[in-house]
Amino acid sequence: MASLNVGNLGEYLREQRRTAQLSLRQLAEAAGVSNPYLSQIERGLRKPSAEVLQQVAKALRISAETLYVRAGILDERERDELETRAVILGDPSINEQQKQVLLQIYESFRKENGTDAPGTGPSRAGADGAISGPRAADGDGTGAAPAQPQ
Repeated sequence: MASLNVGNLGEYLREQRRTAQLSLRQLAEAAGVSNPYLSQIERGLRKPSAEVLQQVAKALRISAETLYVRAGILDERERDELETRAVILGDPSINEQQKQVLLQIYESFRKENGTDAPGTGPSRAGADGAISGPRAADGDGTGAAPAQPQ
């Protein structure tokens, strides 16, 4: 995990707040944090927790992962991978099996290109507790697609 770069984070938060045309007080209220605490974050005097960053991101309507990267909590490549997976899993126009196949293809490309980070294996538990990832689609754990009837 990278060290926190709170100065860069604070400048970025101030810029985002101003772009959203929010006062410090308005953002603090929307994020559920105190005005002085948010001011200290913006000035680089405080290191906010991931939970606080998530609340601030929600209030600013920006990606929490972007703030995690700015704070040094999350590596940018990890963020990109998480966002890609979230987009695939959140797409209502494709069914679950199609999502799993897309994730399998995505994983195979990452491995082929040598960009699969350790600990980011294919199987993950989703919000409903179901295992997601390429091996979940085949049902037998082999990674092979089910045979199609002829």
